[in-house]
Amino acid sequence: MRSLLLDRIEMLVTWDDGLPVRRDAALLVEDGVVAWSGPAAEAPAADDRLDVAGGCVVPGFVDSHTHLVFGGDRTAEYEARLAGKPYAAGGIRTTVAATRAASTNELRRRARRLAMEALRSGTTTLEIKSGYGLTVEDELRCLQVAAELTPHVTFLGAHVPPDVAVGYIELVTGPMLEAAVGVATGIDAFCEEGAFDVDECREVLRAGAARGLDVHVHANQLQPGGGVQLAAELGALSADHCTHLTDADVAALRESGVVAVLVPAAEFGAGSAYAPARRLLDAGVTVALATDCNPGTSFTTSMPFVIALACRQQELRPMEALRAATLGGAAALGIDAGHLRVGAPADLVVLDAPSPTWFAYRPGVDLVRAVLRGGQVVR
Repeated sequence: MRSLLLDRIEMLVTWDDGLPVRRDAALLVEDGVVAWSGPAAEAPAADDRLDVAGGCVVPGFVDSHTHLVFGGDRTAEYEARLAGKPYAAGGIRTTVAATRAASTNELRRRARRLAMEALRSGTTTLEIKSGYGLTVEDELRCLQVAAELTPHVTFLGAHVPPDVAVGYIELVTGPMLEAAVGVATGIDAFCEEGAFDVDECREVLRAGAARGLDVHVHANQLQPGGGVQLAAELGALSADHCTHLTDADVAALRESGVVAVLVPAAEFGAGSAYAPARRLLDAGVTVALATDCNPGTSFTTSMPFVIALACRQQELRPMEALRAATLGGAAALGIDAGHLRVGAPADLVVLDAPSPTWFAYRPGVDLVRAVLRGGQVVR
């Protein structure tokens, strides 16, 4: 593979332990990985050159929470919410019906388009959940489509109960889980009123953990509840949403090391309170930012938009938000990603901006000039 030198970088964010941010920098890519970074004046020779022209280079975003595989849309529900109707978990069933009715090729085309959209905006690592099938066959279809797009696939059979819920937990922990193992790498459950209670989620998540799946929990989204405490009890990789937290919840996240995955675009779309990102960071909790791309509350794949919201609505400083959108997302998935240290995959974003502050300073503007994944220019 030819080597590539990115030079004339005004600001290079590597998250290197010694020097996480460099000014007037360059970066060398060889064989798909970061081979060197340092002062522009000391840049080595390379086969090819990408002139960043005074822009910024940051690690590719790690979006650790998405629901990209689904049928239909929920425009009518969104319009009702704009008219003042509050969000409730039951709207998910509308998407379940549309997903079951869609062909696998239809699901594949939609999910692939959304994944490419995410890549163009700088997301180089992506997690995708199931959860809109809720039968063995349909959950497996959704998981298989997701696995075509990413190695980070999460089984969410416990999303909402079906209309006939008797025996459903047994279905999720039995035949549905059996079908998911070998395709999914993680398991999730929606611990919320209108979805599943703590005991039901514990049963589902323990069953998945026993089969080697990483544990995640949809926790404390709509009101205070036991989801965060359950995530801490089970040693989950992440508790996602974390909107309504007690002091005990914050302490449990900090002491257990569970990552709090915050999804401000969902709160923007639902017109609900934002998760207390500043409080969590100040308490020493590891925070991740994710899109929660889904057809009900957060129909966006844009991590730059999520960063802008986190800065304006959740009191994060731009570099804190960028860290949460890169290293934080990687921690939530339990993987080594979201940085540009020497030896790391060259997953990076070149910005037509001098610093990441511009995500918040120019919200809604496409600042992405180029995206590299594994050293290959994909935009």
